[in-house]
Amino acid sequence: MNHKGVKMLKQATAVALFSIALLSGQVESPAPAFAYVPPVVKEVVFGDAVMLEQERRSYATNLATYAANLVVMKKASKESLASARRILALAFHLERRNKQAVVVNFQLREGVLPEVKKGDYNPRTFSRLLMARAKLLLRGDGENVNERLLGRCFIEMAAHMDPRNEDAVFEHESQRIDSGELDWGLLTDGRKESSGAEEAPEG
Repeated sequence: MNHKGVKMLKQATAVALFSIALLSGQVESPAPAFAYVPPVVKEVVFGDAVMLEQERRSYATNLATYAANLVVMKKASKESLASARRILALAFHLERRNKQAVVVNFQLREGVLPEVKKGDYNPRTFSRLLMARAKLLLRGDGENVNERLLGRCFIEMAAHMDPRNEDAVFEHESQRIDSGELDWGLLTDGRKESSGAEEAPEG
């Protein structure tokens, strides 16, 4: 057999072995580069009674962008993925099918680092904006439980986004002392009673 014939035989053998491996399940898809657990959303908590749709969409988009950039900056550390899960859960509860939140949630679930994007605000400015909005949400008489929950979420987000935001840090620590740690499970794990559960949209 000449050299060309030997080469063709080797190629055919390689193809055959690969096919056999596929059929026997020996070739598996690579595991994701990191482990991310998507939030479970039973029903949207923050509707028009808390904030108008356009404003909710703006906050959801900027929160999702911040979450994506945080994971990239921290190289998908365990802590950054846990933070992203909370932030994306909050985004989904503000707008259930927010495009940016859906895309980032899908990418993280698949073990893909999102692309860094420029949001409408840098973290320092966004922290101040969240803090100002939280004060408005908490100004009421307390009858709207979801307003108070969103206010607490915004304060915690603001404090962690910019630890130099003294107002946000003080309010965050004060509410922690007065009311205990915020139960993010209400948003991330669907602990609130509802008729049925479904995972966050995959895109």
